[in-house]
Amino acid sequence: MMRTRPLKVALLGCGVVGSEVARIMTTHADDLTQRIGAPVELAGVAVRRPSKVREGIDPALVTTDATALLKRGDIDIVIEVIGGIEPARTLITTAFEHGISVVSANKALLAQDGAALHAAAEQHGLDLYYEAAVAGAIPLVRPMRESLAGDKINRVMGIVNGTTNFILDKMDSTGAGYQEALDEATALGYAEADPTADVEGYDAAAKAAILAGIAFHTRVRLDDVYREGMTEVSAADFASAKRMGCTIKLLAILERAADGQSVTARVHPAMIPLSHPLASVREAYNAVFVEAEAAGRLMFYGPGAGGSPTASAVLGDLVAVCRNKLAEATGPGESAYTQLPVSPMGDVVTRYHISLDVADKPGVLAQVATTFAEHGVSIDTVRQQGRPDGVGNEASLVVVTHRAPDAALSGTVEALRKLDTVRGVASIMRVEGE
Repeated sequence: MMRTRPLKVALLGCGVVGSEVARIMTTHADDLTQRIGAPVELAGVAVRRPSKVREGIDPALVTTDATALLKRGDIDIVIEVIGGIEPARTLITTAFEHGISVVSANKALLAQDGAALHAAAEQHGLDLYYEAAVAGAIPLVRPMRESLAGDKINRVMGIVNGTTNFILDKMDSTGAGYQEALDEATALGYAEADPTADVEGYDAAAKAAILAGIAFHTRVRLDDVYREGMTEVSAADFASAKRMGCTIKLLAILERAADGQSVTARVHPAMIPLSHPLASVREAYNAVFVEAEAAGRLMFYGPGAGGSPTASAVLGDLVAVCRNKLAEATGPGESAYTQLPVSPMGDVVTRYHISLDVADKPGVLAQVATTFAEHGVSIDTVRQQGRPDGVGNEASLVVVTHRAPDAALSGTVEALRKLDTVRGVASIMRVEGE
């Protein structure tokens, strides 16, 4: 039976994503009605600048008073695409208090206060959906918390930021330096005027926190995620990676400990073998590997950002929440029953690629090797060569280690810096995906 009374939707934010959501709701209204079982009506749009012309949106729907829109009593679902912490947090809480389910694309808020928002939704018997908060149009959140609900996820590794992947891909394929690749990303609209959130890994870390919570059924906040940016990655790093048969990606890596008693969450640049599927992810695309006990290795791939891809994920959540509303039911909420601690980065076991500028004289290699041994780190390969800039009394020494705790590797690097024969530590990078 088709319900004739429409489900009314309030849209908070009408930028690139919000305007695309409104457009799709309008142009695909008949299809959405058939898929949901009731008409869906855009009943109000809250914005900061009401004078801006918004094509396809009735000016009568536009308001600057988002709180009044939520409190007026006829809104069924709110779509929040404002971003940031406030006023989004207060508005979502207000929506729950007034019996309104929420669809959000707000990764920063969910990474910081997801537990409190889930609790508020559960208290009022409402939905909180957020597929668009991670990896754009790629169906990832719902498969992990629904399709894999009966499985045990042990590891998630992926590229979850399109801007950084574009920059690193250009550095790899063209030999460009970091700044040159960033300038191209900015000119093409992939990077913001202030790219800090992307290139320093904050965006990826927020997404990592959300995915870790879903994957391991435990609460992981943004502060729990170890983070390194990619601004120090150089053309020389890519040259070294190629000699190893690798490339460099900014990765989000989430792991359950072997004993199952803790988890780790981290974001940093890493070398990965060219044979790994993530190595072939180009331009501004995202890709995520999920490793589960029964399902094995699953890869999710697609555009991770942009108005249309993100709007697609928002509309998918809208359809699901509308169906739940009609069935007088709710979808899956927070699952945090394991309450596993998040271990520090020092406990992570990984490999290192370390490039040193050293004095070009006998005994240096032995001194460096002794330092590694004293910290319990085994060396896999060593490559020594004269400096390419022609400095006669210095050499470049590249050491690749076997797997060891990150704390031991970090201690080794600090000890190397203190050696008289080590002029400098040119580059430090982890090696993953083997």
